[in-house]
Parts: sequence; C-alpha cells; structure tokens
Amino acid sequence: MGLLIKILVALTGILLAIYFYSGKDEFEPAMLKGKRVIVTGASSGIGEQMAYHLAQMGSHILITARTEAKLKKVIEKCTQLGAASAYYIPGSMDNMTFAKSVVQEAERLFGGLDMLILNHIGYTYFGYFDGDVDHVRNLLEINVLSYATMTVEALPMLKKSHGNVVVVSSFAGKVGLPLTVPYSTTKFALDGFFSSLRMEFKQLKNNVSITLCVISYIDTDSAINTVGEVIQQPAAPKEECALEIIKGGALRKKEVYYQYQATKIPLLLRDWAPDLLEYLLLKNYDVEKLKKKE
Repeated sequence: MGLLIKILVALTGILLAIYFYSGKDEFEPAMLKGKRVIVTGASSGIGEQMAYHLAQMGSHILITARTEAKLKKVIEKCTQLGAASAYYIPGSMDNMTFAKSVVQEAERLFGGLDMLILNHIGYTYFGYFDGDVDHVRNLLEINVLSYATMTVEALPMLKKSHGNVVVVSSFAGKVGLPLTVPYSTTKFALDGFFSSLRMEFKQLKNNVSITLCVISYIDTDSAINTVGEVIQQPAAPKEECALEIIKGGALRKKEVYYQYQATKIPLLLRDWAPDLLEYLLLKNYDVEKLKKKE
C-alpha cells in the first residue's frame, strides 16, 4: 500500500511538472542573431551541432576543442551556414591558462560576450570503478574546474551584456548510475557549483542567467561507440538536443531536460519511489554485453 501511494504521488508530480514545464515562453532564432557565443567541445557531437544551429541563427561564434583539423571543418561549415563570424582556438581544458585564454580571445575578437556554452568533457572509461582516484581528480580539472575558470573569466563581459552561462550536464549528474563513477562525480559537482552560484546571483541581483542542461543518452559517435551495446534505451538525436540547449539558454531557463521523459520524469521518482527508479535503471543495462566488450 505504501508503494502504491508513493507511485500515485509521483504520477501527480509528473502531471504537474508537465503542466508547468509547457509554459508560454517562445523561442525565436532571431534571439541569437548577432550574439557573441563561445561553444566548448565543439569539434564533434552536441557541441558541433550547436555551432551549426548558432551559425544558421546569425551568431558570432568562437569554438574550441582539442583537435584543430576537426575545428577547421566545423568553422568552414559555420561560415557556409551564415554565421556572422566564426573562429576557433584549439587546446586542452586541463590547462586553466588555456581555459582563460579562450574567453580572452572572445573579448579580443568580439569586444564582449553574450553566451558562454560549456560542453567539453575529458576522456573516461565506461565500466566498473577501478579505484583510480587520480583519474577522478584529473577529470574534475577538465569537467568542472575549467568550467568554473571560464565562467569567472567571462563574468565581467556577461554582466555588461546581461548574458547567459549554459552548462551541459547529464542525467548522471542528478542520479548516480553504474559504470560511470568518475563521470557522474564530475557532473554532480557541476550541479552543486552552478546551482549554488545561480542562487548567489539572485541574492546579488546579478543579471547573468545560468542554465543547467540535464541530458539523456544522445547519439553522438563517442556515446554510441562507448555504451551503445550496453544501454538498452534508444539514443536521442544530437541535432535536436543541441537546439534544445540553445533554446534553454536564450530563454534563460534554470534547467533544461532532454529528452524530458528520460530525464525529468525519472527524477520525480528519485525521492518518492527510489527503489522503483533503481530497478528501472538497472534493467536498462545489459552487463553481459559489457563483459563481452572487456
């Protein structure tokens, strides 16, 4: 009986969430026309797709990632798609000096900044935690501290433009998932840092918005190659995911959930029916295929 009540309460919460989530805010591509935007992790996957969307909307774009050859190709396409201007800067985000330099380059090129989209991640494994705490520490440098570093560096410009910080996180940053201990650790840290920072901005009447994007399993090449055989749910399209992230930032939403049914709705079960959520999540993994991959 107790479980039934919890499920009914959770379903009520789901209906209320859907009602409030489907608000009247409307996105128009013109919102991004002429805006000055940094996109990190933009040589492939979601970041690459965000660059293309922004180019079609007429934004000024500065993209960054580790591989220069890939960045060049993305910039060429952005120019063809109609970007107001498009630039790249290659480098690794384990270097905080480089992280700062990306923001400084945007100021040099554009004279300011309207939106900072933080999307890059460091390499990690998909499997049971191997006890390597140094790997977790190194991943925190790339996935968290570089995000904080770039945000602090960009704040003076974003305050002037009433701009946006958009943080690409994950469902694994809201619910602990198996096989992703280092990755999930960093994504939880992003939630803590940026959600707390948002609250401070409100207290200080700071006009910079922070949007945390909670995304599900997406059909990027890296995700498909890494987890495709183990995770049972279908991957969501990266093109649509990228657009939803941009929309959320432009509309100054606190959080974006994509795909909604795979992220926000399970989160409603987290507090009311945690055992049910755990059961459903574990059913989503075919660990026998993981063993075969190893």
